[in-house]
Amino acid sequence: MRRRILATVLAALMALSLTACGSSNTSGNTAGDNTTGNNADTTDNTSDTADAGETGADSVIPPVEDLTDVDTSTIPGLEDGVLTVGMECAYAPYNWMQMDDSNGAVPISNVSGSYANGYDVMMAQRICDAYGWELEIVSSDWDGLTAAIQSGTMDANIAGQSMTADRLQEVDMAGPYFYATIVCVTTKDSPNASATSIQDLSGTCTAQTGTIWYDSCLPQIEEAEILPPAETAPAMIMQLQTGTADFICTDLPTAMGAVAKDDNLVILNFSGTDGDFQFATEEERAENVNIGISVEKGNTQLVEAMNTVLSAMDEEQFNALMDYAISIQPEI
Repeated sequence: MRRRILATVLAALMALSLTACGSSNTSGNTAGDNTTGNNADTTDNTSDTADAGETGADSVIPPVEDLTDVDTSTIPGLEDGVLTVGMECAYAPYNWMQMDDSNGAVPISNVSGSYANGYDVMMAQRICDAYGWELEIVSSDWDGLTAAIQSGTMDANIAGQSMTADRLQEVDMAGPYFYATIVCVTTKDSPNASATSIQDLSGTCTAQTGTIWYDSCLPQIEEAEILPPAETAPAMIMQLQTGTADFICTDLPTAMGAVAKDDNLVILNFSGTDGDFQFATEEERAENVNIGISVEKGNTQLVEAMNTVLSAMDEEQFNALMDYAISIQPEI
């Protein structure tokens, strides 16, 4: 029943989300009046499709392919037919916690009476629907996600994690299942709101702990006074809203989710310009913006099974599903 409800909700609301939000992962002015920068310019496994309808958008969310005839009983961790997925449940619009099952939310197994929803949950449900697996969501601190994979506590982390070289030394990854532009966020009345380059930024700043935003991006800003990292994405955004930080560094979906709930925030998107964050090579840039699914080292069967489902969607469709997640996320 939950699959049918989610499919129906997606079909009904996708047109609204695509019209209101546009594409989640383009350069420049991507979040309406709350974006500045350089203007470059689970569904059921039957026939349900979330369609843009009369909006004129090219993107549709395809139906989930029926792969239930594939024998997955030998995939490590899936012998019982349950995919146990770790995520923070506090990283909107990728994932969040809510107190009911509206919009296809899934119970959080280790937090009684709570449910998880968001882009990560929707992608996890698509994978499970394809193979007929049961989905179990487990809430975990960000810093504990990789250890949970290595110990076998989780079968996979679908948690907005970048496919970095360092992370790939510890886990294997399926995907990408999203391509995330790196941006900054400040307040509308801040001097930083008129910045056209990362070197125009100044003042106190932070990002979430254990991320490339904090470890690799903020140190590139010469006039930045870098505060200790925030433990969670909501804590990072709260520091900006309360004036503790003058700006924050994050990815575009997280930024769009924040400005959707607080019209005093503005996104600074320097992508595609000389004023953007720099990486040694385009390959290094790609690994830092490609978002993947972590599994235990050597579990190539699970990686291949997930990639089969992910390969049915393209970047535009990923963006459309992310826009829908942003449209239904709760207040921060």
